[in-house]
Amino acid sequence: MLQFRRFALAVCLIGMLVQLGLTAYYLGMGHKAQPHHVPVGLVSPAAERGQVAGLLTERGYFKVTDYATADDLEIAIKRRDVYGGVDITGTRPHLYVASAAGPAAASLLRTTFTSVVQQQTAAELQRLADQGDRIAVSRAQQLNSPPPITDVVPLPDDDVNGVSLGFLTQALALGGTIASMGLGRLIPRTRRSWRRGIAHVSILAVYALGSAAAVLWSMGWFGVGVTADRSEMLGIFSLISLAITASTAGAVAIFGPVGALLGALYFTVGTVISGASILPEFLPAFGRHLGANLPTGAGVQAVRDNLYFPAADIQGHLIVLALYAGIGALVVLVTNMLPNRRNQTSEVDLDLAHRLEGSERREPVKL
Repeated sequence: MLQFRRFALAVCLIGMLVQLGLTAYYLGMGHKAQPHHVPVGLVSPAAERGQVAGLLTERGYFKVTDYATADDLEIAIKRRDVYGGVDITGTRPHLYVASAAGPAAASLLRTTFTSVVQQQTAAELQRLADQGDRIAVSRAQQLNSPPPITDVVPLPDDDVNGVSLGFLTQALALGGTIASMGLGRLIPRTRRSWRRGIAHVSILAVYALGSAAAVLWSMGWFGVGVTADRSEMLGIFSLISLAITASTAGAVAIFGPVGALLGALYFTVGTVISGASILPEFLPAFGRHLGANLPTGAGVQAVRDNLYFPAADIQGHLIVLALYAGIGALVVLVTNMLPNRRNQTSEVDLDLAHRLEGSERREPVKL
């Protein structure tokens, strides 16, 4: 009884510590997300450039890149070099956004743009009033009309809040973690060899393809990504799934069952800083850089670009995913081939499962 009480107390304390850590992490990352150097474009005459750029950068919210024409700005938005921008070469400032790149950035641009235009309009009207000047009714209506805004890459009607990417990433992370722990039970319990290693890696690859197909199929039920190239999406989802499952299986191979925590971290920590719901530019520096170099973060950016920004370069994201998948698969292959002191492979300890099933006591089988 005393041993049971100690065990129960330890479980409760560990649960409370994990909950405390996750709560602090989630709130630290997202409770008051602040923009940091959100990339935007500016088309302006040289004489006015300094004033407008100063208004955009004074609080550190935006990082300004100059473009010669509005067409150049739109091309940059479609390549996701910038989240939007403003053209002040016409009679009225014109704002360009891309809500598909992130509703938070589009909302920030709209709010900032509208506020600045309203301030400038009020200042102009006050100046005219102080001088006793009169203006035509048409001019007054023009000054008080809402500024023009163009959404260059809008979100589809079936994903108006842009939350689908986050859900898809969570599903892949959770499914990949469970799969990397359970697939080892399918590995023949024989002496280690290159055939056994290839079999394990092959199963991970087959699962990744099946997982990607399931996600792609379920997306179609809700009209998400129906206009995207299905074969490209299947390849990207497969690479994301393999990056998660192979790296988790590799961690189990090196550290034993505790290595499965890597998959849990992908799900609990990685999805928050993946950029799916909170844009990287709205995260603290630590979360921004870590998230971009996890399978969840690289996967989200690759999927977003493929879905909404086909002109964007996703090579860097694919390299990150390929490294996780390749290194993890290599570790699984090697540990299934070569003996080691602890006699570990990439399988989870199944001794408890044998006892629960009533089988004879055997040496623990590791996956």
